[in-house]
Amino acid sequence: MAVNLNAIVEEIKATNWQDAGTWHAAPKALVLLAVLIVIPVAGYFLDTAGQIETLEAGQAEETRLKDQYLVKKRQAINLDLHRQQLREINVQFGALLRQLPDKSQMDALLVDINQAGLGRGLQFELFRPGADTVREFYAELPISVKVVGTYHDMGAFASDIGQLSRIVTLNDVSITTQKDGNLTMDATARTFRYLSDDEANAQRKAAAPKAKPAAKK
Repeated sequence: MAVNLNAIVEEIKATNWQDAGTWHAAPKALVLLAVLIVIPVAGYFLDTAGQIETLEAGQAEETRLKDQYLVKKRQAINLDLHRQQLREINVQFGALLRQLPDKSQMDALLVDINQAGLGRGLQFELFRPGADTVREFYAELPISVKVVGTYHDMGAFASDIGQLSRIVTLNDVSITTQKDGNLTMDATARTFRYLSDDEANAQRKAAAPKAKPAAKK
């Protein structure tokens, strides 16, 4: 059945929109179609869209909480292992710390270094302790050393330094040959000591950021 579009248009134009009782089929169909389209679309933008956004936000939060839960679960499972590792680290740190002399033991350590060289037949031309360099929880003492002797004796001296009960390292080593065949070694021996409580407290205070003075009103 052919549809007369012109007739439908004329019918809509002639419709009295103020009196629904006089509407013909075409205006009624047009109004019904508008209701069926407008109401769902308006409902989507006024209500459903907001609910979808809330749902998506809830899903994202759920994912975040699940990931957080898994991380904390792994941490809880490995808690005993972490505690054991921390105890081992503390033991190792304590053992290393005991290798550092305190201030009262430094003189004896300097004697041990000197005796290590003399015991290998080396001749000291220079043995000069420098000033302490204070670090976070320890101080570093450089000692300028210049010794003369044979290659074998110097190697044995370096080995003896490494076997001392306290930590001593040889740095900036320079070796030259003399006319008589002996060697001259210039080096910086570095040893370390841990800070006393007063020194450590002073170091922490010096490292702490200073509070800015309050602005005058």
